[in-house]
Amino acid sequence: MVAVAPRLAMVAGEASGDLLAGLLLRGLRQGWPQLRAAGIGGPRMAEQGFDAWWPHELLAVFGYVDALRRYPQLLALRRRLGDRILAERPAAFIGVDAPDFNFGLETRLRAAGLRTVHFVCPSIWAWRAHRVHQLARAADHVLCLFPFEPPLLQSHGIAATYVGHPLADAIPLEPLRDAARLRLGLAPDAVVVALLPGSRRSEIELIGPRMLQAARRMQAQRAGLRFVLPALPSLREPVQALVRQHAGDAGVQVLDGQSHDALAACDVTLVASGTATLEAALLKRPMVITYAVSALNWWRMRRMALQPWVGLPNILAREFIVPELIQDAATPEALARETLAWLDDNARVQALQRRFHDLHLELRRDTASTATHALEKILQA
Repeated sequence: MVAVAPRLAMVAGEASGDLLAGLLLRGLRQGWPQLRAAGIGGPRMAEQGFDAWWPHELLAVFGYVDALRRYPQLLALRRRLGDRILAERPAAFIGVDAPDFNFGLETRLRAAGLRTVHFVCPSIWAWRAHRVHQLARAADHVLCLFPFEPPLLQSHGIAATYVGHPLADAIPLEPLRDAARLRLGLAPDAVVVALLPGSRRSEIELIGPRMLQAARRMQAQRAGLRFVLPALPSLREPVQALVRQHAGDAGVQVLDGQSHDALAACDVTLVASGTATLEAALLKRPMVITYAVSALNWWRMRRMALQPWVGLPNILAREFIVPELIQDAATPEALARETLAWLDDNARVQALQRRFHDLHLELRRDTASTATHALEKILQA
């Protein structure tokens, strides 16, 4: 173990990156209690003593159109951040996901002699394969969440370590369903559907109405269903407005965050593609994965797709073990039909839960400890 706790610079974009970085920091502090880290981050990182020079919300970009519109602002932010990091000369920089922002920053820092680590391999195995060349220029080392990633990166000359997924360590193998329902005020025998339309305003505006209209149809077909929808406090008002507009009297309960409780408590979830699908899998919940973007973004994404799956559970299983309804296929009628189908097939649910249990074990690698050992080796190199 490095005798003196290092100073680190970090950047995590959006809620999922903040979650992963917060879990990583918590583990790093077990090895280095005096660790200091600063840069761009969110509340989960702040809980671990992270000094956020700028909030992670500044990096929330949804698709190509939004990225182009905000490019000058993001470029200026990256330049200012890079200047500050180079002035302070931390022991290493860790970029957590957010490759569009972090790759350029990492490349600059690495060229100036700073060690750079990228945490979360970009989805070069799914789409935008050319990013492997950007990654090779940007990172001294990559910490990978999934076991198939290091061999792929090493074939391109990129040093990488499989560290497992921190969510697999944080989430118990047996979900505490009753405790979650108690915290949310849900009856033990209620039939509960969790709606997770995403964490970004633009996602919620595109995906939320379809989910809420699906909830209204499900309630009409099966009276007594309970719906829970986690929302970040900063987005609670627009989410509630969408609920009033699209869900009518379906009785959707909007939560203050509490996405893990919502997933642990539910019988099935209708969830936007992203980290939340992996959380649902680790909590052993059947799901229907959906997503929608603007027409231009969809055209570009389809051209660059390298595999048929979008959701992480299906990608990891290499088959469609849960339904995916993407873009035009994500109609309220189809979303309602596929979600209700899980409630009528207990054998199918049990088979899925066995697959998710095996996946959980494969991803549980004590990520914080493994990543700490990898960082120690990098810092001593």
